[in-house]
Amino acid sequence: MAVDQLAVGVREFAGYLNGLVARLDPGGGWYAVFRHRDPEGMRACLDGWEVPPWDVVEALLHDLAGAYGPAAAARETERARSLHRASVAAHDLRPGARASLGGHLDAMLHEQRRAAGRTAELGRLLESAATREEAEVLRVKLAWAQDDHARATARCAELRARLEDLDRRAAPEGRSGGGDVAPTPVPAPAPAPSASNRPEPEPRPRRRPRGSARFAGMMNVLDATAATAAAEEAEAAPAAAAPAVTPPGARAPRGARFAGATQEPVRPARPPEPRQPSPLDDEARHEIDGTVGTLLALRRGGRGGEAHALLAELAHWPAARFPPLAAALHRAGLGADWATLLWEAASLPAGRLAAVADALAGAGRGADGERLLRQGVARPAGEIGDAVLGLADEGRGREARALLDAYVRARPPEETARSAAADPRRLVPLLLEAASEVSEPYRRHLVHALRVTGLTA
Repeated sequence: MAVDQLAVGVREFAGYLNGLVARLDPGGGWYAVFRHRDPEGMRACLDGWEVPPWDVVEALLHDLAGAYGPAAAARETERARSLHRASVAAHDLRPGARASLGGHLDAMLHEQRRAAGRTAELGRLLESAATREEAEVLRVKLAWAQDDHARATARCAELRARLEDLDRRAAPEGRSGGGDVAPTPVPAPAPAPSASNRPEPEPRPRRRPRGSARFAGMMNVLDATAATAAAEEAEAAPAAAAPAVTPPGARAPRGARFAGATQEPVRPARPPEPRQPSPLDDEARHEIDGTVGTLLALRRGGRGGEAHALLAELAHWPAARFPPLAAALHRAGLGADWATLLWEAASLPAGRLAAVADALAGAGRGADGERLLRQGVARPAGEIGDAVLGLADEGRGREARALLDAYVRARPPEETARSAAADPRRLVPLLLEAASEVSEPYRRHLVHALRVTGLTA
């Protein structure tokens, strides 16, 4: 295929990406985080020098949902995915693409292990936190570490799929898919979003690329010190309150959170069970509308502190109010406040957290429910185990399973095993069932971890 023909898919997606970000607020949301972390890399993607990973496109679509509503983002998702695939295919037909992808995969597997280790370390620190303030800081860091691992896992799967596709296309023609062209410098996973360096038009000696896991296919490994510093800096970014993002109509890449992760793709989370949301009375609906109006007035008046305080209060509302409140906030153009509210709600006691997530899933907001659970399980293992037992005792089995599923997907097996200490006879079978939903290798790692800790059913 001629170079000009290959460039068509690249140019078309780059044009689409420029049109998408033109509709977004450059000072807010994930787009602002990407621009702040690595403006040169973001520009490389917009100019078509690099293809951002699909989850970065998802993040931008999430911003779009906050600005124009979930329906607008849902309409864009199919077109964005099609153009993105075409652009990736064009990039992967370049000489030396296979060698480059293989190098990126090696780097990403290393990052996956590093993130798993960081997650385990922060989990231990969280369990021994002396004060509530210290625990909150650790929860934020742990959430970002878990996000790094989730994204690294997704990128490994994406890179393997691209390599397999290259092999399938090369086999009939006897091509190796490799070459002696040096890989294009591309950025690596880090706790905050960033992009890659723009490649120079003429060959030059290889240099260490910069960037982050937010841009898949653009990967290098930052040293632990730099990664940790980036994670701490990311805590201050309001738009990054929730590490994981999923636009309506699209499932975010998910994966087993464990060190030395398997080559086997992980299974997606179970879809929420369809059910009828609890009806609200007129008084509750009136209060929701009034609260959204108050929040709008505070934002328009530049009274951000008061707005945040109000959101912190809303996190303690009854679970049944969350779905209509989400709809009202998005109708009012306050999608960013909804993300902040979910972040606040992630600190609720585990039982209430599960109830809110269940209400969201039952109202068709499964992505928000999963996101809330991912953020909310960043707490001591013993607390998760106690919460699952409490929910089961109250006959809330569906909520218990959802909480445990999110926990297993967010923690390495060594940490997951600790949650069974409260009642191994009841919790070990539930943990193994949840682990089986992630992947068989994860289940094997968990069985080993349970044996090491002496916890068996």
